Amino acid sequence: MTPSNANPPNRTEPDMNHNHKPDIRKANVCPPLPKGATALDKGVYWLGIGLGSGLPKRAPGTWGTVGGLIVALPLLQLGFITFFMVTVMASIVGVWICGRTSDLMQVHDDPHIVWDEWAGMWISLLPLSFIITYLPQHLSLSLYGAAIVLAFILFRFFDIAKPNPVKWADSKLSGGLGIMMDDILAGIMALVAWLMIVASVEMFYPL
Repeated sequence: MTPSNANPPNRTEPDMNHNHKPDIRKANVCPPLPKGATALDKGVYWLGIGLGSGLPKRAPGTWGTVGGLIVALPLLQLGFITFFMVTVMASIVGVWICGRTSDLMQVHDDPHIVWDEWAGMWISLLPLSFIITYLPQHLSLSLYGAAIVLAFILFRFFDIAKPNPVKWADSKLSGGLGIMMDDILAGIMALVAWLMIVASVEMFYPL
């Protein structure tokens, strides 16, 4: 007879022995939501994968960032204070979202978890949000588009290249905090680089 304890464990419960993170240089299928997941876990899972933007087998981080950027576009129109508050809340709650999604997937920091990319992308857009709100006269449609593209490129650069302290956070921190912190730091570095580039352009080519 089959022992009663031979049944596989319920994967909706956190497991400290997560599988290793897949090789992001290869195509990887997004780990499915476990059977029997609660409605709350289903909602968290879909937030974790960026409402589906992190599902592509290749470059899910880039596609997830694109998804976060698309969501940010209407949020930018709500004003700097609102956008700032949303970004801070996304960064704080993201620790739990990413940690729980990682538990559901049984993989630590699976590349298909892209809520951290959303938060990092939004952080890099904070200076642009300030300009939209308080200095709109300096922002034409073409400059608006260029500013968004610049923020996207800078964030992806720092997120992929992982200079310190991004690399330190990625390798030393664990759980949801570890998943979030490297992208938060990449977003902050992209924010600073964005400001330096824009200030340099303004110095030589006043708007």
